[in-house]
Amino acid sequence: MSKRLLKTGLAVAITATSSHGFASGFALNEQSISGMGTSFAGRSSSADDASTVFGNPAGMARLKRDEVYVGAAAIRAKSDIDHVSASSPAGAISGSNDGDMVPTTGVPMGYYVKPLDEKVAFGIGIYVPFGLMTDYESNFQGRYYADKSYVRVITVQPTLSYRFNDKLSVGFGPTFNHIEGELTSSLFTPLGDGKVKVKGDDVAVGFNAGVLYEFTPQTRAGLAYHSRVKYKLEGDTRVEASPLAGIAGKYDANLDLTTPESVDMSITHDLTDALTLHVGSTWTRWSRFKEIRVENDSATLPANLATIVEEQNWHDTWAHAVGLSYKVNPQWTLRTGIAIDQSPTNNVDRSPRIPSGDRTIFSVGAGWSPNQDMTIDVAYSYLQEESVDVNHASATRGTYSARYKNSAHGLGASLSYRF
Repeated sequence: MSKRLLKTGLAVAITATSSHGFASGFALNEQSISGMGTSFAGRSSSADDASTVFGNPAGMARLKRDEVYVGAAAIRAKSDIDHVSASSPAGAISGSNDGDMVPTTGVPMGYYVKPLDEKVAFGIGIYVPFGLMTDYESNFQGRYYADKSYVRVITVQPTLSYRFNDKLSVGFGPTFNHIEGELTSSLFTPLGDGKVKVKGDDVAVGFNAGVLYEFTPQTRAGLAYHSRVKYKLEGDTRVEASPLAGIAGKYDANLDLTTPESVDMSITHDLTDALTLHVGSTWTRWSRFKEIRVENDSATLPANLATIVEEQNWHDTWAHAVGLSYKVNPQWTLRTGIAIDQSPTNNVDRSPRIPSGDRTIFSVGAGWSPNQDMTIDVAYSYLQEESVDVNHASATRGTYSARYKNSAHGLGASLSYRF
């Protein structure tokens, strides 16, 4: 898959970054608006529209007509920061902690599914599985530990599904992923503050696979696996400082980063002709994220800049969700759901770049089908995190401690057209 195609996908996708997306770490859940309405319960078993390309590729076998799906979600996050103390290596410092470091952002998605015959279906998706954006104010008290943090992954996934019989279907698709990132922080020097900015990008390949088993026409279970993807970002580090410090300049840099694999398991069951229950759990192997380590190609930089290290030591997480959808009539479907999602961060290494805690998510949604060819879905989610503490101390960065309490609102809309 060429970089040109991935950049085309990026242009179609507009922008997508959030440090408080509705999934743990810097993963994003917003790959389906119909799924958003049930807090993504039943993601790997519902298979009601073309967004199943991401949720479970095997679910394409349930779609009987060509279908195009386009959508986007907007996320607005807010952090309350208090109990703050901070210092530089030279002593206490003043500053601000506004808590509005996450800009309102959009998370787009697009899918196409084409049944080739009664057993085989082809699909393709463009979506955003990972994203991060925090951009603190210039006078932020924790600026020696974080200023701007930006990561974005755009994925293109061509997919095939195969239906063995009325009960069992499987699906598989390689994923072609473009990542780009930027990390900045202030740099303390005796001659005044400078700045360190690291930028890089890469393209890497992974895969998504799934199984869907329909026990009865009313009950089906799905299992979906999203593989890890290993990147080697290459770019540069820019150091801005007083000329007298002798460290200013631009240096070649590289950063190894692995986005984690995840397994989604869910069941969808029709309680009545109108009411459907969705339940699901997702395990994510965040323990792969041990540190941020940037290697700079320079013999003149001091040790703390030649290799920039930020410890993370994340742990694996579980998310659980339950939701209901109610078919009011052939035109209208109402949805609701609740989810609990563990944070992968720990109390020792939690960073102001991703100051997240365990979260609870409540969602509502609706689908309107004015005819058999078109469906418009909308959804709203509210996320509330537990309060968490950030505590850091370093001989070259000083200290920063604070308590964060995060919340977010999400609003999404999508259009499905069948032909």
